[in-house]
Amino acid sequence: MLQVNTDEQFMREALKQASYAAQEGEIPVGAVVVSRGRIIARAYNQTERLQDVTAHAEMLAITAAANYLGAKYLQDCTLYVTLEPCPMCAGALYWSQVSRIVWGAGDDKRGFAQLGVPMLHPKTEVKEGVMAAECRALLDEFFMKLRKNGRGSL
Repeated sequence: MLQVNTDEQFMREALKQASYAAQEGEIPVGAVVVSRGRIIARAYNQTERLQDVTAHAEMLAITAAANYLGAKYLQDCTLYVTLEPCPMCAGALYWSQVSRIVWGAGDDKRGFAQLGVPMLHPKTEVKEGVMAAECRALLDEFFMKLRKNGRGSL
């Protein structure tokens, strides 16, 4: 019997990555890149670990997927990410020519859509809000613990 993977199944995999980030004290954002129904890259935020402001889950996933494919373009690939990409990541997704982006929670403060200008490749399809409540809950829990421990916001 042929199993058809759904957006929710792949978002669950991105959520696992986000959980790894939270366990390491990173903002819990996770991403996976899917090609032909298979996950070819997994990543989570590592800005603290790598001391690199560009080490967002999306950026690391793009690099891993490009390395896996041996090509710089991610045509016919879907990026699943637990949080709406920031403008930096949206720019990288534009240049990678990813075919589709699926995100969970919207980001009213730093999400690229807040800019009101097209930042993705014209052929890129977008689906918002997949498992948004679960994605948001992980972020809210992380920041609540952060505030409780006196670290404030990052």
